[in-house]
Amino acid sequence: MDASNYRRVPLGVVAPRDTADVAAALAVCAGAGVPVVPRGGGTSIAGQATGTGVVLDLTRHMRALVSLDPGARTAVVQPGLVLDDLRAAARPYGLTFGPDPSTHSRCTLGGMIGNNACGAHSVAWGTTADNVAALEVLTYGPAPAVHRLGRDGAGAPAGLRELVDANLAALRTGMPQGLTRRISGYALDALLPERGADVARAFCGSEGTLGVVTEAVVRLVEAPRAPVLVVLGYADESAAADAAAGLLPYGPLTVEGMAADLVGGGPGSVSGGAGLPRGGAWLFVETRDAGAAREVARAADAVDVLVVEDPAGQRALWRIREDAAGTATRGPDGRMAWPGWEDCAVPPARLGAYLRDFRGLLAAHGLRGTPYGHFGEGCVHVRIDFDLVSAAGVARFRTFSEELADLVVAHGGSLSGEHGDGQARAELLPKMYGAEIVRLFGAYKDVWDPAGGMNPGMLARPALLDENLRFAVLPATAPLAGEVARCVGIAKCRSTEPGVGVMCPSYRVTGEERHSTRGRARLLHEMLAGEIVTDGWRSEEVREALDLCLGCKGCLSDCPVGVDMATYKSEFLHRHWAGRVRPLAHYTMGGLPRWLRTIAALRAAPLVNAAGRVVPVPGLARERSLPEVARAPFSRGWGGGRTGGGSGGGSGRADVVLWPDTFTEYLSPQVGHAAVRVLEAAGLTVALPGGRVCCGLTYVSTGRLDAARKVLRRTLDAVEGAGAVGAGDGEGGVRVPVVVLEPSCAAALRTDLPALLPDDPRAARLAASVRTFAQVLEERAPGWRPPRLERPVAGQTHCHQHAVLGDGAERRLRERAGLTGELSGGCCGLAGNFGFEPGHHEVSVACAEEQLLPALRAAGPEAAVLADGFSCRTQIAELGGLRARHLAELLAEAL
Repeated sequence: MDASNYRRVPLGVVAPRDTADVAAALAVCAGAGVPVVPRGGGTSIAGQATGTGVVLDLTRHMRALVSLDPGARTAVVQPGLVLDDLRAAARPYGLTFGPDPSTHSRCTLGGMIGNNACGAHSVAWGTTADNVAALEVLTYGPAPAVHRLGRDGAGAPAGLRELVDANLAALRTGMPQGLTRRISGYALDALLPERGADVARAFCGSEGTLGVVTEAVVRLVEAPRAPVLVVLGYADESAAADAAAGLLPYGPLTVEGMAADLVGGGPGSVSGGAGLPRGGAWLFVETRDAGAAREVARAADAVDVLVVEDPAGQRALWRIREDAAGTATRGPDGRMAWPGWEDCAVPPARLGAYLRDFRGLLAAHGLRGTPYGHFGEGCVHVRIDFDLVSAAGVARFRTFSEELADLVVAHGGSLSGEHGDGQARAELLPKMYGAEIVRLFGAYKDVWDPAGGMNPGMLARPALLDENLRFAVLPATAPLAGEVARCVGIAKCRSTEPGVGVMCPSYRVTGEERHSTRGRARLLHEMLAGEIVTDGWRSEEVREALDLCLGCKGCLSDCPVGVDMATYKSEFLHRHWAGRVRPLAHYTMGGLPRWLRTIAALRAAPLVNAAGRVVPVPGLARERSLPEVARAPFSRGWGGGRTGGGSGGGSGRADVVLWPDTFTEYLSPQVGHAAVRVLEAAGLTVALPGGRVCCGLTYVSTGRLDAARKVLRRTLDAVEGAGAVGAGDGEGGVRVPVVVLEPSCAAALRTDLPALLPDDPRAARLAASVRTFAQVLEERAPGWRPPRLERPVAGQTHCHQHAVLGDGAERRLRERAGLTGELSGGCCGLAGNFGFEPGHHEVSVACAEEQLLPALRAAGPEAAVLADGFSCRTQIAELGGLRARHLAELLAEAL
């Protein structure tokens, strides 16, 4: 699968290391009559990166930047090079590669050439074909030929010039002109003599159907030094679309558009507006400098205008647009929406009229979608809530597709304006080009690929648009079926770009598709389908792929469609080990709360700590040192021997309830005492929930879901028995907040608790009461002024905090306390039980080395090392030799 609605099962995958490997693979496959499909990042939306023969994965090894010539403004690249890596290499010279799809952090140059990708800046710098100078291509056959393609017929295969010469009239009159976003079909008019007989340009957009690109010479452009973003608000989508073409004379770098139904805060929208100006639709217009921005702002007849010069502010706004490919996959009612008609393009002057007709066609078919896209070039992205499972739904998909193709052609447009035709649209190319040009498409492919072995079923002699749908093999009622189908394959999880995000730490270490969130979702898809992975929930292949999932939950927030692989892994482990003896780590680390509670009851902490230093614990990694158990649990002696009276007991009325999570209770009670000190200093009375409580995290992470449900029911009983604290409403109808100091436990209570006990209303009430330490101070003591520490900080935001809870309150509290600097993104790599399980140590350390440990090494000696998560603190101590502290500890010490 790629990022489309389609699925084709290959015979195998080859990851060539060099051009010789590609030639060998092509020769072997040609000798056996097996098709070949070259593949980059697999983000194609029309199905062209799927295949039935051998898939060439060009991203594993052939990803080099061969050379970069700043003077000539060119670069020589291998096909697997990720676009952002090329842009990073060009940046020191003030250069960039012009085309920039929203998948720039993981799409490859080879894939961009194959699809003739465009992106937001094509208004200024054109498509990939406009930025390719030469290509090295290998053809399919027993003795693969090398072609070096360029202008003036350079590198043309035998018979190509004759084909063009024999059809000059058809090529001059039958190819639509004046449409910059004409990506559909083959660009045969680039072979006309008056256009320079540019064989390389004609090859771009061929979707792997002609040959395999093994090297490319691409042109670079000057990057604007201080671009300015102008966001224009309009009354509605039609007004924005009608205005877009009028901005082109001002020379913008981008003219992007989207309407309010993508920014409404619902399940299928981006977050609540994010500082956009007033309006019901917006144009994002990037200019080269402030002067050009002022011209655009003056010329635009907009409801409201926002000019953003700050790079950070621009990035925040652009993130809305870039994530739209994922956020648009869910409608306002939560229903999934699918690609298939993702990128039609019409002349910009026709865009407003086209969108009105398009909305009408959707309504006529009872379908919903949220258009957005490159309004300056008339290219519209949209995902539509097709029913691609039932026979009636698939039939409607076909009828709608045929009628929409007619509508696009009536407006003088192209069926594809960016992502290519693939299987989704190639069948309908006769509507756009007519029979004669489509016949030439077939003849053109035959010149390049007479044996028909390159990506058959795409472009020339295509498969039907309703064949090979990936949903057809998925049992609709199977556990996780809806969840794994949600992965649309846009592959943000394959990004290796460091930043504030977390997803996907294991893929960043191994580089293997099966360790990406997408790869794991696809494997679960195949497990449920049962055609390739035939042993179902007992599958060792799936278990191995999930084994390196850290359960960080980064995908829950960083994946635009909210794939939650940690939850899927728990469900898989629950079923995989059902009725069988589990790995020892599931009983040791998985049963940690019970073991620690027993040690505390026996007052055996000194003995256990001494033994742990010399005796390995069965089932745990030998490379790890065990954390020491506290001599006295946090809650022991609660209500006596403490400073700062006034806190409530387990059954009294209090301002906040402090949750004694397993890690705070038994392993780091100093964090709990520090938190009480700060909360009381802020004027809040504190209570414990009373009874034995546990969030069930360690049981969930090891897939012991029945045990987790039992623990959580007992927890709810204990909380309910303690009175109103946390579970119900306090005085005046205000719920008493439950402060959870350990982010992973807070996340478990917030998400896993209601998911595991959906029919118990107490679960939802407790989940809604959960707050972090900083959140409760902000909500319940807004006037409190924390002590000023006036020092920099280094460390890491817990991945569960990032994914589930958010860290806005923590950032604001640090700022008020005079703690400066940013915490690193990524994952510490220990991740609860993950880093203690055998076979995980190397990956665990590599995860820490990606961002956390370098940030600590770069910090000065005056920096406070901050980590609210116990796993993060443990990893920092063991690998970095530093003592990290919870934010509550830093504030308590300052008090």
